[in-house]
Parts: sequence; structure tokens; C-alpha cells
Amino acid sequence: MATDSTKSPMQRAAGVGLKAFLLAIGPGLVVMLADSDVGSVITAAQSGAEWGYKLLLLQFILMPILYMVQELTVRLGIFTKKGHGELIRETFGGVWSYVSLTGLGLSAAGGLLTEFTGFAGVCSLFGIGRWVGVVLGIVFLLLVVYTGAYRKVERIAILVGLFELVFFGIAIVSHPNLHDMITSLADMPIGNNGYLLLVSASIGAVIMPFMIFYQQSAVTDKGLGPASYKHAKIDTAIGAVLTQAIMAAVLIATAATIGRVHPNVPLNTVGQLSTALTPFLGHQLGRDVYAFGMIGAGAVAAIVESLGFAWGFGEVTRVKHSLEHHVMEAPWFYGVFTFIVLAAGTMVIVVRNLVSLDILVEVVNAFLLPLVLGFLVALAIKALPDGVRLRGWYKWVVIVVVVVTAGLGVYGGLTVIPGFPGL
Repeated sequence: MATDSTKSPMQRAAGVGLKAFLLAIGPGLVVMLADSDVGSVITAAQSGAEWGYKLLLLQFILMPILYMVQELTVRLGIFTKKGHGELIRETFGGVWSYVSLTGLGLSAAGGLLTEFTGFAGVCSLFGIGRWVGVVLGIVFLLLVVYTGAYRKVERIAILVGLFELVFFGIAIVSHPNLHDMITSLADMPIGNNGYLLLVSASIGAVIMPFMIFYQQSAVTDKGLGPASYKHAKIDTAIGAVLTQAIMAAVLIATAATIGRVHPNVPLNTVGQLSTALTPFLGHQLGRDVYAFGMIGAGAVAAIVESLGFAWGFGEVTRVKHSLEHHVMEAPWFYGVFTFIVLAAGTMVIVVRNLVSLDILVEVVNAFLLPLVLGFLVALAIKALPDGVRLRGWYKWVVIVVVVVTAGLGVYGGLTVIPGFPGL
């Protein structure tokens, strides 16, 4: 075995590079796995069931858009050493920082409602009371955050998030028709309102306000510096490809099964989706393995949503807000985290019409996109040092992408409102 003294300069440089990458990787992968949350999975499933493979290309188009947005959060976190809420307060003033915090709270709370709804739905599949899934979800979140520093929480989040890889297996055993898949890529009925609604919903499901707050805060809490920027970008790129590939797998599975036989079957809950898949994939995959993937999707998203809000609250209010602090050192940080988790879990147990609840969450997230993306781009232009500031032709590319993304997200939110003329 070669020792450090006998390795060539190239071998030593490769070793240093790999170590640096492994130390930097994490925030991007975690936040992207959280992007494939329960609501996003259901949206992708509805896309495949209703339109076959006609929305598959969109999942791949969204990869660079997702990376473009989240890379800005990496840049801001690494080169300013400050969280998103703190930067908004310093750059635009206290009033705007509280406006952003309110938006973050709505997004995080809504996301948690969706994840707990997923936990409840999984328990219902096995004949267990839905409250059991909610309680187990609450206990899991509290244990993860209260018993570990940032790196431990990150490792646990990645581990449970990788449960989502079962969706690739489900896509393979669904036996998709490759010819239909290829020919459908260019078939986009953009004149159909139902199709446009799912286009908008897919875009809205990709960029969430809590993702922006979480990744920037995670980068700073992990202590990444300028030397880690290149590796942090790779981490984000890998995550963007992985999360959209998972969404594509879900879409393919439902397009090859439900979309081929029962395209109009309702798919608004975990239970409805599992029941619809069972005749095609068998009991084991239709229920057990699918439930496994949904638990992973919901668990990692719940970690990101709850911590994202707790970090944002601390940044805006200037109280201690780090996982490196113990509970008694940062009581407000842990208190806010606990409150939003308990509040969301309790609401899911109390509210009966969970489908309507999920629709409301989608609408709120859609309307928040202009505010959240507007702040992100403005900070990248104003708050970054000269050498890494958003400028030139790339600045205008980002602005155009953000305007289109936010516009389609708002349109998607409007179309789920009864009586909206776009329906």
C-alpha cells in the first residue's frame, strides 16, 4: 500500500480533491431529495396517468432550471457567510426580512402538512390509524434534530432520502413502451388547459421557498468556504439530476400502467395512487415498496422544511440558530422548530379533508414564487462580492428563467381556484 510519502503529486492531489468533495457534499443532495416530496410525487404520478409520457420531457428541462436557482443559494451562502433571511434584512431592511419570513413560514408549514399527510396515508395502507403515522413522523423529526449536530442530521437526511430510489425499480418493472415514450416527447398539447395546469404544477413542485432558505443556511452552518464552491456546485448539480430523474421515474411508472388503462382514475392521495398501481405491479410493489419510497420522500422533505424555517426565523430575529448549539444555547431556534412540527402534525390529525388541504398548499407555494425568486436574484446582484456577483449575459438568462418560472407557477395556482377563467 502506498503511503503519503510514496504517492505521486497527482495521486496526492486527487486524494485531497476527493476529501474536499466529500466534506462539501451534502446540502445540495439533501435539499434536492427533499424536492421530491409527497406532493411532488403525486404531481408526477398525475402527469403520467393523465397524459402518458407527454410531460416527461419537462422533467428533464427542469433539471438545469432547478440547478440555476439553487446554485445562487450556494454562492450566497459561501461568499457572504450569511443565511438567506439575514442577507435580506441587511440588504433590504427589517420589514422585507419579515415579509420573507412570513412567506417561508407559509411554505414550510404547507410542506409539512403534505409530508404528514403522506405519513398518514402510508399507515392507512396497512390498516393503521392515520394518527400513528403523524406521531411517528413527529418523533422522528424531534429525535433527529435534538440529538445531532449538522453533519449527523445531514447524514440521516441523505440516508432516508435515498429510500426514494425504489421509484426507479417501480419504473423498470412497469415495463414502459420505449417507442411510445420517444414519440410522445414532441407531443405537447399546449392548447389544453388541463395539460397546462400540470405543466404549471410540475414547475411549482420543483422550486420551493424553503429549499432556498435551507440550502443557504446549511452551507453556512456546515462552514463551507470559497475553496468548497466548486464542489458545492457539483453537489447541487448531482442533486438536481437525481431529483428530476426520480420524478421522471414516477411519471413513467404511472404512464405505463394507470395512464394506459385508467387515465381518469383519481390520484390525489397516497392511498389512491397505491391502490391504482397494485393491479399492475402486484401487491408487493403496489403497496409495500411504494410506501417505502413515499416515507423516504416525506421524511427528508420534512427535515428540510422544519429546519429551513427555524434557520430563517433565527436569521431574521437575530437569535442563535445553529445545530451546533445545544438546546439551552439556542432555545428559540429549537423552540420554533418544535412548534412548527407539532402544529403541522396536529392539523393533519384534526383536519379531515386532506385532499383539499394539499390543493391549498400548492396554491400558496405558487403565489410565493415571485417574492422568493425575486429576493434571490436581487441578492445575487447586490449582496455578493464583485468577483462572484451575478452579472453579464448570465444575469439576464437567470432573470428570464425566473420570470417565466414564477409566472407559470402563479398561473398554476390560479387554475386550481374554482371559477378561474383559465379552467
